[in-house]
This record gives sequence, C-alpha cells and structure tokens, in this order.
Amino acid sequence: MATVSDLSLVSAPVLRTELPGPEGRAVIERDERHSSPSLTRLYPLVPRRGRGAVIEDVDGNLFLDFNAGIAVTAAGHAHPEVNAAIHGQVDDLLHYCSSDFYLPAHADLVQRLADVAPMDDPKVFLANSGTEAVEGALKLARHVTGRPNVVAFLGGFHGRSLGSLSLTASTARYRSSFGIVTPGSFHAPYAGQGTSDGARYIEDVIFRHLTEPEDVAAVFVEPIQGEGGYLVPPDGWLGELRELCDRHSILLVVDEVQTGIGRTGDMWAVEHEGVTPDVLLSGKGLASGLPLSAIIARDDLMTWGPGRHGSTFGGNPVACAAALVTLDLVERELAANAATVGHHLLAGLRRVAEHQPLITEVRGRGLMIGIELPDRGTATALEQACFRRGLLILTCGRRAVRMAPPLVVTREQVDSAITIVEDACTEVAAR
Repeated sequence: MATVSDLSLVSAPVLRTELPGPEGRAVIERDERHSSPSLTRLYPLVPRRGRGAVIEDVDGNLFLDFNAGIAVTAAGHAHPEVNAAIHGQVDDLLHYCSSDFYLPAHADLVQRLADVAPMDDPKVFLANSGTEAVEGALKLARHVTGRPNVVAFLGGFHGRSLGSLSLTASTARYRSSFGIVTPGSFHAPYAGQGTSDGARYIEDVIFRHLTEPEDVAAVFVEPIQGEGGYLVPPDGWLGELRELCDRHSILLVVDEVQTGIGRTGDMWAVEHEGVTPDVLLSGKGLASGLPLSAIIARDDLMTWGPGRHGSTFGGNPVACAAALVTLDLVERELAANAATVGHHLLAGLRRVAEHQPLITEVRGRGLMIGIELPDRGTATALEQACFRRGLLILTCGRRAVRMAPPLVVTREQVDSAITIVEDACTEVAAR
C-alpha cells in the first residue's frame, strides 16, 4: 500500500481488488440502509484518503481523480499548505458567527477577494455553498433594483434550493414534484443552443413577449456552462450580454461557482473575455474542500442594511483560513498550471478524437474540459468504463463527460488519463 507521501506522485491508477472491494461493499451497504434516496451515487467509489490528484479507496485501490470532488479541491487533496492553515486556525478558534462579530480570518478573506475581483473595490458576503450564494444574489438584485424578474439560461445549473432552482434548467428532474419555484424567472438558450440565443433571444423573445426589461432585476449566467455540458461560448457572447444589461439597467450576475478560482487558467473565467460583472459568485474550489462561497458585488449595489442577509456558519474562520492559502496558491502557480496542463489535456483528447469516431467534440478551457459523445447512454458507458480502469470522470449535459481534476494535476497524470479514455472508448465502441 502506498504511503501518504507517495500518493500525490502516482501517475497511473493502481487497482488491487474488484470494484468495489469488500471494505467498500460494507460501507455502501451501511450507507444505503440509512441515507436519503435523493443522493445520486454514480459509481461505487468509497474514498478513504487523497493526495494531490489521487484518491485511495478503503480497499487500497488508487484512482486518478479528474472530478476533484465536483471541481472543489482546487489545490488538490490534502495540500500541505492548506492543511497547515486549517490546523493552525482550528487550534486557535473553530467557530464564531461572522454575521454578528468581527473575525480576523473573515476580514482578511473579504479584503483578499476584493483585491482579486474583476471589478473595482467591491464588497463581499461569505456563505457556505454555491446555492446559498445564488439565493443571496437573487435577494440582492431584487433589493437594489426594486424589480421582480430574472433571466437565466437553458442548461444552466445554479443550485437546488427553491430560489436557485428557479434559475437551474439543466434537467427537468430537479424541478419535478416540487411545485412552483420562485415566480418571475425566464430562460434563454445558451450559446449554440439555437439560431437565436443569448442577448439576441432575450431582446427578441423574452422582452417582446414575456416581460418588459424594466421589470428584470438581473441576468444570471455561467461564463462556461458546467452541468449543462462544459459549453464554452464564442468570443463576444458574454460581451453582448454585458451590453444588453447596460442598455436596460439590468444587473449582470456571473456564476463562477464552478469556473472560478483558477480552473480555466485565470482566477475568473470572465477575465478571458474582459467582461466586468456587477455581481460575481464564487464557491466550490474557494476553500479547497471546506464549505465556503462568496457574493462579490459592486460597492454601490451592496446597500442592504444590517440583518437583511446573514449566515451563522458563512465565513467560518477555518474555511476562511483554507481559502486564503488557496488563493495564494492559485495566484502563485495553480492557475498557470491549469492553463498549461489543461492545454496539454485538451490537445491530447483531440488527438484521440481524430481516430476515435465515438468522440464528436472536445472542448474546454484550462482544466474544465468536456468530451461530447453520440448520446447519453454512450456518455454513461464511457464514465463507467473509465471508473473500472481507475479514472474518475462524470457525465454532464445531454451526452458529454467532463474532466475537472485538481489544479495540481501533472502532465504525467494527464497522459495516463488520455490513454485510459482512449482505451475505454475502444471498449464502448465495440459493444
């Protein structure tokens, strides 16, 4: 069995048992007996520990993790600098409510996020999860504009609590049987989903037939669509949304819960387009595995008074300590690694696609890469075939699989992943 220090150096999977092994089956049986059936378990992975971009399960099998806990462990599993910051903060203070009192780690982080934000001198609210950040942004947009309605995009994912669910449109299953979600939510096609999409559709269809622009508080958009298929809009598409919002005094809320914190090769995905949002939402990778999210808004917008929004756990000092080090690492080296290693991964997968007809498109930016396949069944079959070979990936969109490894992933690990995908495609194509 690999030692702790060896794990992060593993470049290829090491499978010692059937999947799942005997220890894994015991955990799964215990879990399924008592867990909510709403949880979606996509394959029988039972992690015990992780280092870098490697996961070891309870039976000693080693996997290449190209999920990063769903794009969460930005600095990799158990990064020593992040862990040291967590341990240091735990020894001093585990929790005190940042909504009611002043915490040094909270003050440090909101200042740091303001410094790296793609707008000048914003204010920051810290929460626990992406869906909380979206809910807070919905409240803020209505509060500051006095307008009731919002626009989001088909295929978008913004969370599953009822407010954020009104914006989510990645699959009808998320809304099924929950009744009326937040009224006043409208959806436009995302880039490439129709002959008319984005700003043009909003102007020609939504504003003409469904709601006047004077009633719209905000447009919510992912700069690269995540669960919707890792879709990268063409150059200028986000800029057209910015121009539309400016023309009608509508807030542009950019959901960077998945795309932010270096994943696309810059701190924020909007930086690739030079677009300045009014509100930016962060989460997932912000604290490299601890629950933390942020609403970052222009100073003149965050005008709600005391008690209008808050959180008992948001801005927890331990999560803030992890986030501060994560931001250091991203600025110092991880965003650059995402850009260079991501380019290597994208190029390698495109070479596979040249002689593997099962792959119809490879797209992405940095370490956020989607592989398009003929249909959903093929995508699921490829996901499962990769798991059996020790590579962790997930389906997304209508017929794609996604790769979002920790930002510490190496070229050697990427080369192993490319080989596994090619081998798994051959198996799936032969069925």
